[in-house]
Amino acid sequence: MGMPTVDEQMLAIKAAKIMREKDLDPVFVAKAFLNCNYRVGYLEDVLHLAEEYLRSGFSEQVHAKLELAIKKAKAKSDSNHETEAVPGL
Repeated sequence: MGMPTVDEQMLAIKAAKIMREKDLDPVFVAKAFLNCNYRVGYLEDVLHLAEEYLRSGFSEQVHAKLELAIKKAKAKSDSNHETEAVPGL
């Protein structure tokens, strides 16, 4: 399966938001998709800063930013789990 284009991704986000607003999400597919999309943003920040950290020769400033980004990603992940984590997600 190929990756969605930017346009396809934006259309899917818009459709998922409409599904949630109109309560047309009986099995929570839209909710799960929106949550994953939200969390991916935090993980992309971590990846970007990890790459920058390695390129910078292990800069202390970038290290501090990377630690903060990891803490934010973990906090968002922890706050979104009311029950056990779903394997593979």
